[in-house]
Amino acid sequence: MAARIFRRKQPFFSPPLLSRIYNLCPYLKRWKHTCSKEGEVVRLRDITWRSIARESSYDAATWKTLDSSSAGIMNSDISSPTWTVLKILQCKGFDAYLVGGCVRDLLLKRKPKDFDIVTTASLKQIKKNFHRSRVVGRRFPICHVQIRDCTVEVSSFNTTGRHVKERETTHSSQIPTNCDEKDFIRWKNCMERDFTINGLFYDPFNRVIYDYIDGIKDLKICKMHTIIPAHLSFTEDSARILRGLRIAARLGLQFSSEITAAIHELSSSIMTLPKSRLIMELNFMLAYGAAEPSIHLLQKFKLLEILLPFHAAYLANQTKSQPTRSSIMLMDIFSNLDKVLSADRPSDSTLWLALLAFHLALLDHPQDALVVWTFSSILYHGLWSKGMQFARENAIYAKFVPEISTSLATISDESLLEEVSHLASLVKSSSIALTSNDALQQSMARYPNQASRSDTCF
Repeated sequence: MAARIFRRKQPFFSPPLLSRIYNLCPYLKRWKHTCSKEGEVVRLRDITWRSIARESSYDAATWKTLDSSSAGIMNSDISSPTWTVLKILQCKGFDAYLVGGCVRDLLLKRKPKDFDIVTTASLKQIKKNFHRSRVVGRRFPICHVQIRDCTVEVSSFNTTGRHVKERETTHSSQIPTNCDEKDFIRWKNCMERDFTINGLFYDPFNRVIYDYIDGIKDLKICKMHTIIPAHLSFTEDSARILRGLRIAARLGLQFSSEITAAIHELSSSIMTLPKSRLIMELNFMLAYGAAEPSIHLLQKFKLLEILLPFHAAYLANQTKSQPTRSSIMLMDIFSNLDKVLSADRPSDSTLWLALLAFHLALLDHPQDALVVWTFSSILYHGLWSKGMQFARENAIYAKFVPEISTSLATISDESLLEEVSHLASLVKSSSIALTSNDALQQSMARYPNQASRSDTCF
């Protein structure tokens, strides 16, 4: 990140005033529609011109490029399947770039969980050149290209989201004077994205990173900004709230005050998302090595009570009665899970679901520490005899209230086996509470004073 960032050698001129006004009109119309509260339209003077300009003006003098080699990015960092797709598109005469989170992660010296490509080819042309491919998504259609056992996501500059199509089409005559058309196309695509740190383009053939919205600067200061005003961005797509939380949790970033206020105001809007999308986003948070900070952020913004209402009530109760976080068993479980997972080495969703069920079983039926140690050891070693021996030799008493009832009781092997088998059956039955609203209601009775939602997203 200490690499040199270059401004344009030949600065582009800003568009004439008339062109700016022409381009600003459709955005103001959309602001009038979306920036309303309880039926009252927000007045134009209440909208900062700086926020509007961030969406609608071309300030080409601020556009920057970065030599990827000076930033320590090597093309060997790009996966082989991704390179295959990039090269085929280039050979067919199309421009192709890496875009979004993968560019961000490469700059941070992190291994991306996946690589996204954007190209000048249309989705139809992509399918024509890759036989093992299919178009997915209605609101934001993209092409999934299968290369061996890997799926590469490829989007087209010619495709825009449903809310973007509502904007007036920008004609070639509106391109600013002396502005390179390729730059303009990339800039337009960038303005349709969510966060500045996700709006970076990387041309691996010319080894150049394009930054149109100060994404690199935000990475340096470890802060997240939306590309368009946060309230508007989250209104257009409430899934961006969850995406922002998991990115902040994974990278340890801070939110801008604008994002913080918008999440607090619009947090309940995630309930309009399909359950499948909620589960997918929750899996990204819990299965990719950042579960503990993700849970803290979900709790902070009162989103945990929507996604995991019982565990939200549990954490609220524990935080109130035991301010020291290290004594909260659920957080310790996920903290240890994070130590063995990463974005490029995630777990299957069944693991964190099983951990939630395991914890719920202990809340409903507290167990002796030795029983819990033996249960966990058997799962790890796969053999009863080896697991029991390891637990007896290495078990220590961990003081968790109310999950652990007593401390390392001395019992026979036969009795220990019986207790462990009983715990296994309790964990199995506890999984029902994660998928059944009736079972959830019964579990929530434990915390009658905690205001939480009474249904589950599973």
